[in-house]
Amino acid sequence: MTDTLKNAEFRERSRLSRRQLLAASAGALLLPSLPKAQEPAMTPKAFVYTEVAISVPFDQAPWQEINEAIRQQPGFLNKTWLSGHGNNSLGGFYGFDSIENARKFVTGYFPSEPRAFGVAHNTRVFDAQATEAASRDMGAVQYGGAAAVPGAFVYTELQLSAPFEDAPWQARNKALKMLPGLQNKVWLSGLQTQTLGGFDAFDTLDHALDFAVNMFPEAAADLGCAFYTRVFDASVTETASRAMNSPYYPASGA
Repeated sequence: MTDTLKNAEFRERSRLSRRQLLAASAGALLLPSLPKAQEPAMTPKAFVYTEVAISVPFDQAPWQEINEAIRQQPGFLNKTWLSGHGNNSLGGFYGFDSIENARKFVTGYFPSEPRAFGVAHNTRVFDAQATEAASRDMGAVQYGGAAAVPGAFVYTELQLSAPFEDAPWQARNKALKMLPGLQNKVWLSGLQTQTLGGFDAFDTLDHALDFAVNMFPEAAADLGCAFYTRVFDASVTETASRAMNSPYYPASGA
């Protein structure tokens, strides 16, 4: 099968769910321009997602000590702490100045964190440059989108491999902009694997759960693939995230 046919099949399988198509059609003319803020001092070239297989209330986690160690890692730009809704797992979403430094982080430093707890962990590295245009279109705060204090984060990853340039992200973005409570989105393209995913900020935990539990599975079903979703309570990690220059939180008083 030629690459052209493969790309055509992927685009066909990437159609939106009926509900999303209707929402996009009805609201296309009403879509507001996403607000812009000052461009970040350094644009990320890679994103890292981590999650540790542990259950601990976030206020009992040694995040101050961990923050101090992470700040010393080469190429580190920022971190948004993650606390799993329903299981109190610990994790993070990071920006790095290069793919090389992101690789070093997940293969060198990071395994020492879960090793200290005697537990397993997950790490993912994503090519931020491949998805920059799509993320900017969704008001991603990493590229200057206006920040608003989030109530929850949703991480998604589809079990398929496709070059991001073949993904119909423009149509998908149009529908996503109509989702209740969605503040901004970072598109994710897996390094080496080219998996498709996202890291989304929502205004409330209820809106995040509705998307992760009810809406996203429909999109995965249209593609005929398995998927991974996680919901995180942003309210409990705000202080720790601000201390790591997380772009998701506006300056105090803003």
